[in-house]
Amino acid sequence: MKKQAGQQFDLPISSPLFRGQQHLRIALVGMPNSGKSTLFQAVSATSIHTGELAGTNHTYDECPIQIGFDEARLVSLPSIQSLTNLPHQDMVTLQYLLWGDQLPPVSAHEKGEPPAPFAPPDVIIQVVDATALERHLELTIELSQIGKPMVLALNMMDEARRKGIHINSKTLSEQLGIPVVPMVALMGHGISDLFTAAANAVREGEYPNPQRSSEHIVKALQPLSKALHDPELQKAFCVPYSFLLIQVAANDHYFMNEMGQHFPEKLESLIRLRAEAEQTLPRVLEEELHADRHHRADTIFEKVTRLGPSYEGRGWRYWLDELFLHPQWGLLGSLGVFALVLFVVFEGSVYLDSITAAKLIDLVSAWQPDTTGGVVARAVVDGLIGLVGIVIPYMIPLVLLLVWLEEAGIMQRVAFVVDRGFHKIGLHGGVALPFLLGMGCNVPAISGAAAVASGRDRIVASLLITFVPCSARSAIILAIGGKYLGGIGVFAVFMLTMVVIAVLGRLLTRRYPETGPGQVIEIPNYAMPGLQVLISKTWMRTSDILTIVTPLLVGGSIVLALLSHVGADDIINTLFIPVTSWWLGLPVVLGVPILFGVLRKELSLLMIYQALGSFEIGTYLDWVQIMTFLIFLTFYVPCISTFAVMLKTIGRREAFFSIVLSVGVALVVSGVVRLLLEGVRWIQV
Repeated sequence: MKKQAGQQFDLPISSPLFRGQQHLRIALVGMPNSGKSTLFQAVSATSIHTGELAGTNHTYDECPIQIGFDEARLVSLPSIQSLTNLPHQDMVTLQYLLWGDQLPPVSAHEKGEPPAPFAPPDVIIQVVDATALERHLELTIELSQIGKPMVLALNMMDEARRKGIHINSKTLSEQLGIPVVPMVALMGHGISDLFTAAANAVREGEYPNPQRSSEHIVKALQPLSKALHDPELQKAFCVPYSFLLIQVAANDHYFMNEMGQHFPEKLESLIRLRAEAEQTLPRVLEEELHADRHHRADTIFEKVTRLGPSYEGRGWRYWLDELFLHPQWGLLGSLGVFALVLFVVFEGSVYLDSITAAKLIDLVSAWQPDTTGGVVARAVVDGLIGLVGIVIPYMIPLVLLLVWLEEAGIMQRVAFVVDRGFHKIGLHGGVALPFLLGMGCNVPAISGAAAVASGRDRIVASLLITFVPCSARSAIILAIGGKYLGGIGVFAVFMLTMVVIAVLGRLLTRRYPETGPGQVIEIPNYAMPGLQVLISKTWMRTSDILTIVTPLLVGGSIVLALLSHVGADDIINTLFIPVTSWWLGLPVVLGVPILFGVLRKELSLLMIYQALGSFEIGTYLDWVQIMTFLIFLTFYVPCISTFAVMLKTIGRREAFFSIVLSVGVALVVSGVVRLLLEGVRWIQV
């Protein structure tokens, strides 16, 4: 139970927990084209370890994942179609499932490394194609004999329904004695339930039902079975007795070869008993075993499957998922959500700003005190107006929208679709919407990132969000760039921002090499959030921020106002000469607007006009200077409100690092752009 702000929350925790050294090891297995790789990619971490199974060119992928409070290592193994008489390349996969990094006594003498450098799986997830269930069930029957907890991932259920194949997963689970989870890995459906079932299967010690062969085969194999009931053999092979019996009966070359090397005195007897069993059957024993396995799979298939209309059970939820989760259409749905966020930013928030903070600014604009007390009072008012300008137009609407998207189940779908793209910069898709919120205001964006990410992801996302042009910076870019640089110039600034964020994302993953676990994103049912839930969660995410932002914003306003009051403008401009004049090639008087930009970015635009003494910036700055100045302001130090929320979410050290990073990036990028543009102008001349 967790207590916070006078409320109590009951958090159900299963016991024992799989964490730290007691984490789970989960193996993904399946036949070719079952969707195993798609499932792995849907939950994988941003950094995946890829290796080769010993002595083969078959690769496996491995990464950590988080399953609620449980931690696991997930390994995706090469595809396999059967467990008997495998070629060496596939036999190594079976060896890993059976023994992991510890070979059995019968193989201890062999040179070389174990199949893989980690322990055997605690649970096996078999991914099957629901449209070809009968064929996959043959492998299921074989896997059920190796003595490990197991879960069946009934993948591609959408395709099965489209073909009119309707599978009763509950009946299938009863037949197999293992959890069966219907899912669509490509669209994220059922993935969370699947891994929860896998953890619970280990926790509760659930093993598959014994899948006995047909009576005539059991009778024929009785003498062979009796001969294999030998403790010495069990200890040597370290496999369940029933599995060893089937391998010997099928004349599996690996097991028979090991038997000949270690138990030559038993091999002749086993071969004779196998031949005697074969004489009582209508065909070769290996073929009879395969036919029997096929018959049992077919019988189970018929019990759990029926044919019906292709579109049975499809409603508005299905079509919404087609829009938000489809591999292609899902991107369109995500763009629609992003467009909604942009509308709130550039229409709703701008309007709210015009009737709140803008009105207050106009109201006090005539108040120009010249006494120290008056200057401090005006600074306090300006700081509070700045707070209103952040909270009412941007923070509350955007956080409210974020909460609504989460509670409605839409944000999780967007996160799932864009997850792979965000992996390119070392993040998970859960931070996609906070990045969009950053185009309105970085403050609620960083708060949103803190709500959906943790550890390294939270830090990297927060650092990168400070480079997303908020509405204030966008207003400066559009106001100045649109007038003097045209649409191409404005587009170039925003495109450069995207490139810088992508490059920084790659670099920051090197600074923070510890990758977080893969996210098992739950795709919840659609729901219409209640007003009370929206208000309470919005308040919970904004209340603490206000207590931190307010004193810093007011305090910063007082400090800057006093600097201006005592005539420190010339001193500030002189101190900024190395930046403004030498490096950026700008007029010296722009030092003050740069400094005051840390209070609120909109102030920079007003102070540019004041510093130059004209609203016609083009009279004093050429196109190279304008572009350089806009790029510098775009990347230069996040405003004091953003810094305040970073102190709360990622700590003092990383918050100050963000200042160093932003100043460095602003200087380097704007300086390089200036040199390039000067070169272009020189060529044109």
